[in-house]
Amino acid sequence: MSDSYNLYHNLLELAPNVPDGSILSRTFYKDERLSMVLFSFAAGEELSEHTSAFPAILHFVSGRARLRLGQDESIVEAGAWARMSPNLPHTIVAETPVVMLLLMLRS
Repeated sequence: MSDSYNLYHNLLELAPNVPDGSILSRTFYKDERLSMVLFSFAAGEELSEHTSAFPAILHFVSGRARLRLGQDESIVEAGAWARMSPNLPHTIVAETPVVMLLLMLRS
């Protein structure tokens, strides 16, 4: 690490190990404009509908999930990426174990 950048070679190594029936999160970077959080979902676990006051980006690192953004639902897998405007209702249901990166953007 340096004062000029942060480099993470493998996000999966940073993801918390998740026991069955759980969702765990780990904030691994935060400053005044950006929070980076890794979520680990056990298969079948769900983040029920909620919103964020800030723009956000979801990047699915591993696994398969159902993602609802507003009224639209999609199946997403590793490599999927979504940008969300503030206050957009969204839901995530892990069909398999899932690791997801959440980027919360503040202006």
